[in-house]
Amino acid sequence: MPSGERVPLEALRKKGFSQMTSPYGRGRPLHLAAAVDQPGVHDAGAHVELTRLAERGGLDFVTLDDAFARPGPDASAVLARVAPATHRIGLVPTLTTTHTEPFHLQATVATLDWVSRGRAGWRIDVSTTEGEARLFGRRYSAPLDALWREAGEVADAAARLWDSWEDDAEIRDVATGRFVDRDKLHPVGFTGEAFSVRGPSVVPRPPQGHPVRVVDATEGPARSTAARHADVALVRAVSPGQARAVRDLLRAGAAGAGRDPDSLLVLVSLLIDLGDGEHAAEPGHGGGGPRQTAQGPLYRGGPVDLADLIASWYKDGAADGFHLVPVEPRRDLERLVNGTVALLQHRGLFRTFYPGSTLREHLGLARPANRYAGGAA
Repeated sequence: MPSGERVPLEALRKKGFSQMTSPYGRGRPLHLAAAVDQPGVHDAGAHVELTRLAERGGLDFVTLDDAFARPGPDASAVLARVAPATHRIGLVPTLTTTHTEPFHLQATVATLDWVSRGRAGWRIDVSTTEGEARLFGRRYSAPLDALWREAGEVADAAARLWDSWEDDAEIRDVATGRFVDRDKLHPVGFTGEAFSVRGPSVVPRPPQGHPVRVVDATEGPARSTAARHADVALVRAVSPGQARAVRDLLRAGAAGAGRDPDSLLVLVSLLIDLGDGEHAAEPGHGGGGPRQTAQGPLYRGGPVDLADLIASWYKDGAADGFHLVPVEPRRDLERLVNGTVALLQHRGLFRTFYPGSTLREHLGLARPANRYAGGAA
């Protein structure tokens, strides 16, 4: 089936496919995402190719990392180029909140959501080194907990700015020359520990309302920000027990912040090396779990054992899915899609079609209501 073609849901149901259940009886589907990082590659066409491959496998989204300390093209600009060359898959660049203007950050993410017609996400990160601070020269580096508090404030300010336009604020009335209904634009005054912003935004409210926010919550200081503001939390773990413990902490934190815990998805982030083809996983990589390395938990083996690992951890309730980072981008992503994902689909554990057109629909997340509409705030 072509990646952009949608099959009617009822037709698939008649064939026995269900989007919202799994053979293990859990109430939500398995989610899969992949990184399309290609160090040293500056041609956006290479990223288009990998993203199309991931879309062919029905993955929820792809991520593209970025940092001030690493040379390479801007992740959000690359994925803006990928957007018109793809149809359904979510596009999630890393954008750091340290040393950057929150007003510009939210406008960048909102613009990507418009360009992709509702498929944008934002992987929130912080800049921790003095070298990165010197690139801007405005302040020294700060402790990690302070950086993540600031990241939470930026995420909060961004959501308010996304809501500063009501969905029907644009009227485009040619006869009267009115472009926007001023009564549906709302001022935003937000003051954090290190910044303040005033709205409204310069970009109309994104198609998703709020583009999907992703946080790597492996380290303790990031967990509070993830629990309060993330739609998807990534966790690097070497065992299902470790992943489940962090997932429980994050869900409890979300509930403590007044959120529905089910509105926060937790994905295990795992390096994968599928260079051994169909050979069994090396000891310590499959079955009992991946092996810890300096770069993070690593699975090395074949696509079949990887499918077994994913199914086992998901069955045990360790996570809502996996974010898979290929060691060798083209080779490993091909084997992931053609081997692991195909096997999970054959088992009825992973979907064979996209349930909608936006990233929020893929993830089963509701579109947030506008906090200012109808004088609510």
